[in-house]
Amino acid sequence: MRVAIKIGSNVLTRPDGSLDVTRVSAIVDQVCRLREANIETVLISSGAVACGRGECRDMDTSRLDDVSQRQFFSAIGQVKLINRYYDLFHDHGVRVGQVLTMKESFSTRRHYLNQRNCMLVMMEAGVIPIVNENDTISVTELMFTDNDELSGLIATMLDCDALVILSSIGGIFDGDPRKEGSRLIPIVKREDEISSVIVTEKSGFGRGGMVTKHRIARKVSDEGIEVIIANGRRENILTDILLDKNPSTPCTRFLPSDSPVSSMKRWIAHSEGFVKGVVRVDDKASESLTSSKAISLLPIGVVEIEGDFEKDDLVKVVDNSGATIGIGRVSYSAEEACKLIGIHGCKPLIHYDYLYIE
Repeated sequence: MRVAIKIGSNVLTRPDGSLDVTRVSAIVDQVCRLREANIETVLISSGAVACGRGECRDMDTSRLDDVSQRQFFSAIGQVKLINRYYDLFHDHGVRVGQVLTMKESFSTRRHYLNQRNCMLVMMEAGVIPIVNENDTISVTELMFTDNDELSGLIATMLDCDALVILSSIGGIFDGDPRKEGSRLIPIVKREDEISSVIVTEKSGFGRGGMVTKHRIARKVSDEGIEVIIANGRRENILTDILLDKNPSTPCTRFLPSDSPVSSMKRWIAHSEGFVKGVVRVDDKASESLTSSKAISLLPIGVVEIEGDFEKDDLVKVVDNSGATIGIGRVSYSAEEACKLIGIHGCKPLIHYDYLYIE
């Protein structure tokens, strides 16, 4: 079994922004217990910026803008965070390796596979990858929404069996979890609609919130990977849900789809931020693409091409109203595609194997 574990900033840090070493140590102990039970793990760990902020409490950083502050705190905090992980895992005789990545590093299939191969080699050698976004060189428009988004990419990239998102809240509730009467939702099936009950507020040091966690959990579970959202500050939370599988442990489980998608489609599914153009289709093509049949997008069903893209670039497929149908890798350049609009008998604009339907 292979599990991706995302650890949020609010789990790893105290209210003043300093690193909660006791909590980090407890998580490391649990990960080592999972390892003894032959469960491979990859950690996606937030906390570098919060660590750096806590480390620099005596410094005046008010002259820095938000992006510069984030880069500054990350550069200092990442050293402290990874050193702490190294020492704690070393006490168990376990090696770890740091993987710093950026959203751009997932934009092409080649870069995506390079990262995948690196982490697979590490895991085959018994080394636990600890992944974080490289905030020192990321800028706002090129950053992940938060590490929830990154964890979804890592879980699908490494063909994990499960993704565990450790938060400061024990899962998704049917109302504000701080108010009496709100109940935890233990199981979410594919057909369940719960977005209307999710509280949108963010808290603490993290960039994300439960809305983002829900969106990522939906996408990853649709790709055949179970997603579990749980309270990372609860004692033995990882061993309770992954080893003992205690049904009374509070968490929200998103059940995986029975029809997992290919590695190629998983990459495409998480690449909406890298699309180079838009392909608008007619009602008939829209109906065919969203049916249960395996359908490629043919030029005859296209009504409009937007953007300047080349062969093998990613594009968004939308219906006549502009609603997103999916994302795919095109077989033509934008110039070639425009000449083929509405023409019958051509090879697919996007082959089914390279088309992810939302």
